[in-house]
Formats: sequence, C-alpha cells, structure tokens
Amino acid sequence: MSETERPRRSTVRRLPDRARYDPAEIFAILDEGLVGHVGFVEDGQPFVIPMSYGRDGDRLYLHGSVASRLLRALGAGASVCVTVTLLDGLVLARSVFHHSMNYRSVVILGRAEVVDEPEEKMRALERLTEHLVPGRWSDARGPNEKELAKTLVLRVPLAEASAKVRTGPPQDDDEDYALPVWAGVLPYGPAPGRPEPDPRLREGFEPPDYVTGYRRPLN
Repeated sequence: MSETERPRRSTVRRLPDRARYDPAEIFAILDEGLVGHVGFVEDGQPFVIPMSYGRDGDRLYLHGSVASRLLRALGAGASVCVTVTLLDGLVLARSVFHHSMNYRSVVILGRAEVVDEPEEKMRALERLTEHLVPGRWSDARGPNEKELAKTLVLRVPLAEASAKVRTGPPQDDDEDYALPVWAGVLPYGPAPGRPEPDPRLREGFEPPDYVTGYRRPLN
C-alpha cells in the first residue's frame, strides 16, 4: 500500500522512522503476541480491555461471552482500537531522559463485525485456540452447541493497521558518551516455565510435546 493509499489514521506520526506498514511484519508481530488491548468508547466513557485473539489472514478474531458489554458494544458497530506490544529489551542510556525500550507494536483501527456463519465461527475459535497453544485444538474437546450459543465471536479487518519498532542501543547526547555510567540494552522476553499439572489430573498423563516444547514465536 502506497503512502497516498494508506488511511490517515493508521499513519505513524511520532518517530515515523520506526513505522512499519508491511503486512508480513504486522502479521508476524500479531502472531507472536498473546494479549491484545481492546479500546472502545461507550456512553462517552473510554474502556481498554485485555483480551486473547487469533489471526486468520487479514482479519483478527476476538471472542467472549454474549453478555460481555465490550463485545456487545463492538458488535453494534462501535469503533475499536486494538494494540499488541512485544517488549524486547530495556534500553539504559547514560541520561535518564534517553532511557527507552526496544519493542515491536501494532495498532489496529476499525469496526468489528459479528461472526454469525457457523463454519467461520468454528474456524475462528480454532484460530484463537491454536494461536495460544498450537496443537491444542485437536487434543481438547471442541465447543458444543450450548457453549457456541454462549460465545460471541467478532472479526476485525486488518485494513487499518500499522506497526512501530525500536531496536538498537541507547541514543545519548554527544556530550554524555564520556559519562562514567554503564549503558546498553537488557534483553527481555517471556520464557515459559515448567508445566504445572491440574491437581485433579488423572494419573498417567504427561504434558504433550506442544506444552513441554512451547515457545514464541511459534515458527
């Protein structure tokens, strides 16, 4: 998408050199992330709710209870903003002013649509499950009709999405590089711990390979 074709709302204005508009890079960040912060306004009051999500091509899926105020508001046509952030490192500069973080983030703007078609709804729930833990959908029991009736699924088009990325060392003022202060990057990233079995798990069940070997990014 060219600069003139890109929606103005999704154009990064602050530090535009960090902007990324390539769909492949945007999708990669979304696929590595786990939590999206979903923002909307209802009756003049802004709300931001953390949610799990799943991507299928150029659409993002959200889900929850049919009684959810968030999902009902979005399903009725409210504007939505979804953000996903990956923290890669703490950037420690010689001056406090230039401390920062290395990160990759995505901002999505648009309107959500209710997924009513049964086949797409089931596929969306599969993508949501597989996004969290690949391999789990075929291992665990799928949703039954009663559970499907209680679940609302929304899709958010990724037409208005942009990424922002910071990498590299601190960027100090020239006169500060001589200061006797350690500076650099402290890498940061979540690492899964040892699986903790359910206290009511029947004997003889070991965690599957997709649990013991879990990591992100997924590929």
